[in-house]
Amino acid sequence: MERREFLAGAATAAVATWLPIASRAAASSAPGDAAFAALADRLFYENLLLTPNHATGLGLDTGVRAGLRSRLDDKSEAGRAAVQAFDRAGLAAMRGVDPASLSPVVRRQRDILAYMFERRLAGVPFGIESVQQPYPITQQQGIYFEVPDMLDSQHPVETAADAEAYLARLKAFGFALDEDTLGQKRLAARGVIAPRWSLDLALGQLAKLRSAAPEASAMVLSLTRRTTAKGIAGDWAGQAAKIIGSEVYPALDRQIALIKALRAKTPAGDGAWRVRGGDAIYAAALAEATTTKLSPEEVHKIGLEQVADIAGKLDSILKAAGYTKGTVGERLTALNHAPDQLYPDSDAGRSDLIASLNAGIAAMAKKLPQAFANYPSEPLEIRRVPVEIQDGASNGYYYSASLDGSRPAIYWINLKSVGDWPRYSLPSLTYHEGIPGHHLQGGYAQKGGALPLYLKDYFLSAHGEGWALYAEQLADELGGYSALERAGYLQSFLFRAARLVVDTGIHHYRWSREKATAYMVATTGFAQARSQREVERYCVLIGQACSYKIGHTAWVKARAKAQAALGDKFSLPWFHGILEEGTMPLFMLEKRIEERTAERLAAG
Repeated sequence: MERREFLAGAATAAVATWLPIASRAAASSAPGDAAFAALADRLFYENLLLTPNHATGLGLDTGVRAGLRSRLDDKSEAGRAAVQAFDRAGLAAMRGVDPASLSPVVRRQRDILAYMFERRLAGVPFGIESVQQPYPITQQQGIYFEVPDMLDSQHPVETAADAEAYLARLKAFGFALDEDTLGQKRLAARGVIAPRWSLDLALGQLAKLRSAAPEASAMVLSLTRRTTAKGIAGDWAGQAAKIIGSEVYPALDRQIALIKALRAKTPAGDGAWRVRGGDAIYAAALAEATTTKLSPEEVHKIGLEQVADIAGKLDSILKAAGYTKGTVGERLTALNHAPDQLYPDSDAGRSDLIASLNAGIAAMAKKLPQAFANYPSEPLEIRRVPVEIQDGASNGYYYSASLDGSRPAIYWINLKSVGDWPRYSLPSLTYHEGIPGHHLQGGYAQKGGALPLYLKDYFLSAHGEGWALYAEQLADELGGYSALERAGYLQSFLFRAARLVVDTGIHHYRWSREKATAYMVATTGFAQARSQREVERYCVLIGQACSYKIGHTAWVKARAKAQAALGDKFSLPWFHGILEEGTMPLFMLEKRIEERTAERLAAG
């Protein structure tokens, strides 16, 4: 069966394929709660039929959905239209639920899911899939970027059937590449093309993916390594190499040819303003990323004010450490190059760096009881970003664990250059990506609370990245930094404040990539290469860089307000219990913490 045929029938097939609904509605106090729980979970499982990659990531491509393990997301025009139709239907379903029939807890869940579907449709008025990622192919986006990594890190190979499914996905990869190429070609007619340097980076990564002989492709080696380890007999290498050579590489060649042709046609500049409707796209992206109504001018001003405040705090720490000459940025630059701060630029140095991250996770785990109750303790793996995509990948990011527990969470760190990671800067990154940051937050959402599956899996950057930045601050309160490591923690905050300035500078004030990079280097002291990679990310992932500090500010403000109201009734474990309610936009988070505060006061 062709993937198009399978996906076209997904909506009608879905009703029979969701898992039994959890009994969480049994304790509900409102008549509509049980029906809403069934509706929310039905939509969740229907959505999986349209997103097989995500089903695999969650570990839910088993049982009645086992066929999804052989398929990839449909990026054809028809496939994208099917997703859009599903999102419209999901929004209509949420709006069709009478809030008066729900308990307060479930009413909030209904409001969050309605918000989710609204945001998923935000690109429709502009004829793009996402206001934050308008360009189909960049150094950080595209089928070529996503699928090889997914096959290696998320597609399981435990049985011969898994290996056959891997081969099926390799065949689908060629088809998906061509659909992605056609999608970019259609948008290029309207000038929706990434900046030239982004296309050049994408071309470099496409060339790396294409350069090896088929039998030496990383996708072939991944399959053969894992089938050998599991003792799964068969000519997996030969079959995979044949597919790579006959179907994947020709599709890559076609995509490379298009991207080369588009280099001369892409509009000049680096920000969203360079495309038709760009100012409106940026306004929508900023609203989506921050879950606020802040204007670009307001965000820019907040950034400048916070940069000045944090730089003042860093000034004192650096002087105490003997770094007294130059601006704060210049002194941070000097610290970044201090020999005692650098790991060797070798395989051994990279291994030692990752070992230090694991040690940091273990040390922080012992401190968690001071601030959390009933906290999850799922495993976390720390891995290097694959070499094939490290040129365009972010400096660090996090993959949540599968919902079925079959795959651990992964914290990825880009080790293209160990010089990007001086020792003093690493603890704050570990607390951000690991615990008490993303990993702990994701664990609470997945394991704790009576959440619909959609909300166990939902991530909003303002809430999630705001929490992770708050977690860096919390780690300081828990004694997680040495004196110089506190400079790394404050530098992390300075970096996120500078992002507010840079993102709005690029997309609203029309800064060039070069001007934005120069500002980042001068302000944060980060290495030129690292700063440029960050700026390049902001150019194609529009507005998302603003979510961190805006979100962090909301978390800190809400905690301070609750603490002032509760006095000695306030405790960190109580406050952090909000994580069990899952992710939500900032305006809902602030309201919910106010409600919890009032409930605690009323309890006496």
